[in-house]
Amino acid sequence: MNAPNHLPLRILGLDPGLRRTGWGVIAIEGARLTHIAHGVIAPKDTLPFAERLLILFDAIAEVIVLHAPHEAAVEETFMNNNAASALKLGHARACCLIAPARAGLSVAEYAATVVKKAVVGTGSADKAQVGFMIRRLLPTAGDTTADAADALAVAIAHAHARRARSYLGAA
Repeated sequence: MNAPNHLPLRILGLDPGLRRTGWGVIAIEGARLTHIAHGVIAPKDTLPFAERLLILFDAIAEVIVLHAPHEAAVEETFMNNNAASALKLGHARACCLIAPARAGLSVAEYAATVVKKAVVGTGSADKAQVGFMIRRLLPTAGDTTADAADALAVAIAHAHARRARSYLGAA
């Protein structure tokens, strides 16, 4: 879904996690990035697995209703050596992909190194560097948790990728 010509395009960025999923919404208009909102979805660890996933899915759907993004971007997850943990993280990631798709949004995926490079300039940046750059690029976001900063970084990476595609005539 594209933004109407007179409105800035809103992008929802998601940083998947079963314990904490970060989300951030930005608007882009030309080269200008504007912070709209951000937060963290943190289902209680004591809940059954299926209920935690449902809370995650419903909360993402609520963010979409509240902030009306036109597109979504999700960070690809780092593969863990623990197969059970990787599988559970995959379920959380599925919620991050399906909720926006169900709302009719196009959903892009970006590797963590691509996200870090888009925001910090190097794919090997640490969380502190990402948070620092988010505060510089989106000063109205204020202090963010690492999860919310990562989600805003995913949205920014998508904005940069869209811009690059439009320069190449492929958008």
